[in-house]
Amino acid sequence: MQVSKTKSSFYRRLYVAWLIDSQAAATVPALVDATGMPRRTAQDTIAALADLDIVCEFEQAPGARNHAGQYRIRDWGAIDRQWIAAHLPALREVLGYP
Repeated sequence: MQVSKTKSSFYRRLYVAWLIDSQAAATVPALVDATGMPRRTAQDTIAALADLDIVCEFEQAPGARNHAGQYRIRDWGAIDRQWIAAHLPALREVLGYP
């Protein structure tokens, strides 16, 4: 199925937010492993969540140094997390993720 760059970008943001929120992949290396996307794309996608009014914050691990920790979704804004969960297979297929 061919989708526009706008739609695939939107789906990528939804999927990354879901991975972070479900704790399936709450760090950049874990996102890279889970999706196969380049590190820079993962970082850019996390930064772009704010464009959808999804509040994603980095949470430093207690006592850790060098930015050790993970991301957390604090607010989904107008996005319905249950819709994402219900459509995960379709999102993965469109994005070409495992």
